[in-house]
Amino acid sequence: MAEASIIRAQLEQIEAQLALVDEQLARTRIRAPFGGYVVEGDLSQQVGGSLERGQTLFRLAPLNEFRVVLEIDERDVDEIAPGQKGSLRLSAFPEAPVNYVVTTITPMARQGEGRNYFRVEARLEGGLDKLRPGMEGVSRTSIEERRLGWVMFHDLGDWVRLMVWRWSP
Repeated sequence: MAEASIIRAQLEQIEAQLALVDEQLARTRIRAPFGGYVVEGDLSQQVGGSLERGQTLFRLAPLNEFRVVLEIDERDVDEIAPGQKGSLRLSAFPEAPVNYVVTTITPMARQGEGRNYFRVEARLEGGLDKLRPGMEGVSRTSIEERRLGWVMFHDLGDWVRLMVWRWSP
């Protein structure tokens, strides 16, 4: 009788351990709250390794909602304002322009590729079916019309003003 109760207790202990393992396995399944593309992270590099709580495994980009980040040269940022429209031609699809509307201008310049630029965010209008995260291209933002002389000599005039200011007492 004693032997039977010991075996029964061991059986219950093993069943409890199996339930614990099942619960732990259920917690290892990761589900994203939305459908998207994995833009950062590689599971194959982390197989067999340990993870810490709060460690980022993946970064996801949603399937149907993209944001455009424009790099506007510091000389041209005063011409850009939220609400302006523009056109973007991606390197992958140069034949099909994608329209956008400027939403946000970051008020701090960044340096890159030997120049200073401002980060400007825009919202795309249509044409999202071919897009993927990380694509690059060339954009043109519509501004008010200018006279030909202003367009041709504006940069030269700004340069002269800066040189005069630099050398004046």
